[in-house]
Amino acid sequence: MKTVRIPPALRSETDGKREVHAAGGTVRELLDDLVSRFPNLRTQLVDGDDIAPFVNVYVEGEDVRTLDGLETEVHDGSTVILLPAMAGGA
Repeated sequence: MKTVRIPPALRSETDGKREVHAAGGTVRELLDDLVSRFPNLRTQLVDGDDIAPFVNVYVEGEDVRTLDGLETEVHDGSTVILLPAMAGGA
């Protein structure tokens, strides 16, 4: 199993959980598993057939966009971090 860390902005969609376990050998499979259990995450994480533009996904600290995107391999014991972009300021 892989551990997915859920940021505070998305925890309302995961019943308040800070971390969830997900199955899959790639980021795509992992996100598919995650949104199958927490369907409201889909609109925040996925845009068509890609990662939503305002969310970053890290596998073991590496941004998957600099790796193989959704096809980035995720090994057992890996930690995946979901990080939606934040905007604001004056």
